[in-house]
Amino acid sequence: MSLLRNRPAGELSATLILAHGAGAPMDSPFMDDIAARLAACGIAVLRFEFPYMAMRREDGRRRPPNPQKQLLECWRQVYAQVRAEVPGKLAIGGKSMGGRMASLLADELGVDALVCLGYPFYAAGKPEKPRVAHLAELKTPTLIIQGERDALGDRPTVKGYALSPAIQLHWLAAADHDLKPLKSSGLTHAQHLDSAAARIAAFLAP
Repeated sequence: MSLLRNRPAGELSATLILAHGAGAPMDSPFMDDIAARLAACGIAVLRFEFPYMAMRREDGRRRPPNPQKQLLECWRQVYAQVRAEVPGKLAIGGKSMGGRMASLLADELGVDALVCLGYPFYAAGKPEKPRVAHLAELKTPTLIIQGERDALGDRPTVKGYALSPAIQLHWLAAADHDLKPLKSSGLTHAQHLDSAAARIAAFLAP
């Protein structure tokens, strides 16, 4: 499988395989931006595409994500490929759906860490149907970067969940699902992405 790679210019501290969300490819502006910022912090980032997104790249047609079973199998294949070629600390994670799929496999694969950006704790408009059962039992050291007003998991709602002690939540003030803050907050998207990258780098530090 072809991988998009961002390598640190200086010393490498860890490698992160980062999966895209449901609606945007591995080289979306968000994915490009966060990967570049992480590389500047010493984290090598490897990106891949799930089958449905790879097909969209070929023919331009939008299509829904593959069934979960297929998404998870794709993750297993990518992890095996990268683990065989990359020494040292190796983490997995992703944006939204990509991070959720990674979270379902983290313990099974025995990864060093899990990093989720904008975790979809529930589907849009359905906070009464949380998708968090496996997060209560998670053993892998996990960092979730979440916007306080994320429509798929805002701070007041997530506060009520029973999450594993292995999970650290890093909240970004006034931010949405893409970690963009309200203009009225006086904060910028760039500041939030810098904050996210720095927090991830500290989390993955040897």
